[in-house]
Amino acid sequence: MQDLGRSPAASAEIAKRFVAARRAAVALDSFPGPLPASVDGAYAVQDEAIRQWGAPVVGWKVALIHPDLRPAYGGAERLVGPVFAGTLVEARGEAVAAPVIEGGFAAIEAEFAVRLGADLPARDAPYGLDDVTQAVDDLFLAVEVASNPLAVINDLGPAAIISGFGNNAGVILGPAVRGWRDAPLEALATRVVVDGATVGEGSAAKVPGGPLGALLFAANCLSARGVGLKTGDIVSTGASTGIHPVRPGMEAIVSCGAAGDIRLSVTRAVGEG
Repeated sequence: MQDLGRSPAASAEIAKRFVAARRAAVALDSFPGPLPASVDGAYAVQDEAIRQWGAPVVGWKVALIHPDLRPAYGGAERLVGPVFAGTLVEARGEAVAAPVIEGGFAAIEAEFAVRLGADLPARDAPYGLDDVTQAVDDLFLAVEVASNPLAVINDLGPAAIISGFGNNAGVILGPAVRGWRDAPLEALATRVVVDGATVGEGSAAKVPGGPLGALLFAANCLSARGVGLKTGDIVSTGASTGIHPVRPGMEAIVSCGAAGDIRLSVTRAVGEG
């Protein structure tokens, strides 16, 4: 099957429609063009969407691909998506706004995010776990705000998610995780409470290989695309308690005993202009 998503014109058009819908904060009724048939085709759309969006990329999100879907996408275990300047927010105790596109996809995820203290440039040789571990400055509790103009983006699978900014609308960076380098992954326990009800519990062990395993994937995935990670970049490493649907007006608390809490208020995203 021809991967129409790899046609430069098709990639540019899909990206243009995603970018326009995100800028206007309006929902899309369907995937905006031919669905790419491969990971490479989907990343071609993502690269074009990054170019059209225009804001600096200050980090990346990593997410698992369901095992049943991996064979159809070259065996890829995970995917990545960009975090743009202006969508990376630090939580400083007070509730942080988490804007989502009304009528689109909207969820929050309790995650751990690494901050790099050294560059991991694109290179021919793959990175190893020691390479990426040495590049980490610190680990933080984080919330990924997963929102997209397309409500069914996750239902359509990895190609749609990759194409649509990785289904990422921002990352809320919380407190640093104490003692994370020596702690078992299971000890980094997390909880998500939405409107007073616990909707998920988990730990860093929910992500295969933990945060460093996700960082290793991101470094090599990006390097293969000719993209490096830079000092100061944030990499949010995957859902530790699941994907929790939200809508504007909801309040949430994401907590980790080794770090503290992130409080957030889900709001309706407002279009530019």
